[in-house]
Amino acid sequence: MTDFSSLGLNPQLCRACDALGYVKPSPIQEKAIPLMLQGHDVLGIAQTGTGKTAAYALPILMRCKYAQGKNPRTLILAPTRELVMQIHEVMVGLAVETDLRILALYGGLGPKTQIQALEAGIDILVSTPGRFLELYRKDVIVVKELKILILDEADKMMDMGFMPQIREILEKIPYKKRQNGLFSATFPEKVENLSHEFLEFPQKVEITRQATPASQVTQFVYEAPNLSTKINALAYFLKQDRFERVMVFCRSKDVANQVEKYLIRKVLPEDQVRAIHSNKGQNTRINAMQQFREGLVRILVTTDVAARGIDIPKVSHVINFDVPLIYEDYVHRIGRTGRADQVGESITFITLAEQYHWTKIEEIIQQTIEIQDLPAEINREETPFVEQQDMLRAVDDQRKREDPDFQGAFHEKKWVIKARASGKKVPTRKAVTKTGPKGGAVSTPKPPQRNNRPGKNAKFRPGAPSSKKKR
Repeated sequence: MTDFSSLGLNPQLCRACDALGYVKPSPIQEKAIPLMLQGHDVLGIAQTGTGKTAAYALPILMRCKYAQGKNPRTLILAPTRELVMQIHEVMVGLAVETDLRILALYGGLGPKTQIQALEAGIDILVSTPGRFLELYRKDVIVVKELKILILDEADKMMDMGFMPQIREILEKIPYKKRQNGLFSATFPEKVENLSHEFLEFPQKVEITRQATPASQVTQFVYEAPNLSTKINALAYFLKQDRFERVMVFCRSKDVANQVEKYLIRKVLPEDQVRAIHSNKGQNTRINAMQQFREGLVRILVTTDVAARGIDIPKVSHVINFDVPLIYEDYVHRIGRTGRADQVGESITFITLAEQYHWTKIEEIIQQTIEIQDLPAEINREETPFVEQQDMLRAVDDQRKREDPDFQGAFHEKKWVIKARASGKKVPTRKAVTKTGPKGGAVSTPKPPQRNNRPGKNAKFRPGAPSSKKKR
């Protein structure tokens, strides 16, 4: 197939594809579009950056054809606000020659404007689960005419954190004659089994094995002894000219804020760095993403809110400041570069405590990537005692997960283990039994809680506050 018209799309959609620069269908589009046009339920798995959004957007627009009535006929659910806005933008661009009404629903903004748009009439809804349910409970959304349901980034949507919302939505919308589609780059087997709850005889379109990193991305992994050395390494790489447009992924909001402040203070001008995460205001997140997309900002520090589905052109590098704890997110993170047949690089920093998680990621992507030493120019800081203890404790926990009999450096005292092994009852901290000078047992009671009044049998201790009032 050489063009979109051969997929069964009408001339209006083909002209929109040409205007957006879609030269020829990608493999996922070639296989998914005809199946969706025929009304099949589709389970689509393909690498990031291969055009999954258009793979379901084009057949939806083709089937809806024109504006009709006031109630929505299609619902597209996505896990993050940024992805909802991006899907909405793509669909509006593809529907430019139609009169279809497309609305994005997401939190962070007051619902008044969204409610007004719903009351005026909508054909296609793109929404986060939370905002959809909020407006449904206000009797603003009428679902009786919904005929198509799409879950984008389906593995994240069907993660246990989202499943209660997804199930509640599925209970609200009609099931009979509804077409469903699930699309993602990663789709673990357990989630695929869970999808059978609402997919009816799905056609599975698997362009590449699930959790396959994009082949255009060169992956590098560096061993870093501690957080301070990670910071030094990040500054070293970002000072190089070839790091033109960079996304830096952090595990938490606090780390993202710290990295942003350090880069502004020590490395780059303030107008070249932005940070986004779930605690940032909606307008701040939208503006930061838009400035980064337009090339006005060079560095975007973010958590995994921007890891999935976000299409930003010409991202030269992705830097994983922290290893993700949801291992499939690694594929989504590095998929922000090397998009649309361009090349890119990913760099991951790994501490002692993160090596366990990295081995799990290598198992998922079925690749072994050599862990390298940091360049000699990078200053290696000495690991603080507290951070070293935290890492060792994390390593112990990881080994215990693999081997329940492993005790490690932070195990219980030997006499406790021996006592439990022999079946003896081990005293708790509330009353630890010690041996007195004549061999008798002396019980050491738990010290009284602060602000608790002593009992009537408690003895007065010098220096302790008295319970008697002064007369």
